[in-house]
Amino acid sequence: MKFHLTQPEGLNLFTGYGDDYVIINGERYIQSSLLVTPDAILQDWQVSNFSTLQTRHFEAFIAQQPEIALLGTGKRLQFPHPRLSAALTNAGVGLEVMDTKAACRTYNILVAEGRRVVVGIILDCPESAGV
Repeated sequence: MKFHLTQPEGLNLFTGYGDDYVIINGERYIQSSLLVTPDAILQDWQVSNFSTLQTRHFEAFIAQQPEIALLGTGKRLQFPHPRLSAALTNAGVGLEVMDTKAACRTYNILVAEGRRVVVGIILDCPESAGV
């Protein structure tokens, strides 16, 4: 069996990541948590860190009409309280929670499979960033 690297043309893919940044299609994002879909990068998600997650942040996932949602919780895996993500459950959208690096890798795989996916990437933002 021969394996081939497939890279979907014209879609958002993570091309790098670290503890405090992600790179999407070669562009570096820091100090701003964001929602990413195969065709959109939403920089106005306004999550300054994991502890500031609210119900409205998960409701923003639904607007993207995904079949699956991923949440990258930063440097380490942290699980949000189920009441925060209840809107996703009620909408029939699966939620997978993982550290940000794993979320980036999983997102890329799902995009390559042609899945309707949205990922929320939490990048810890300094309070002075105004997020």
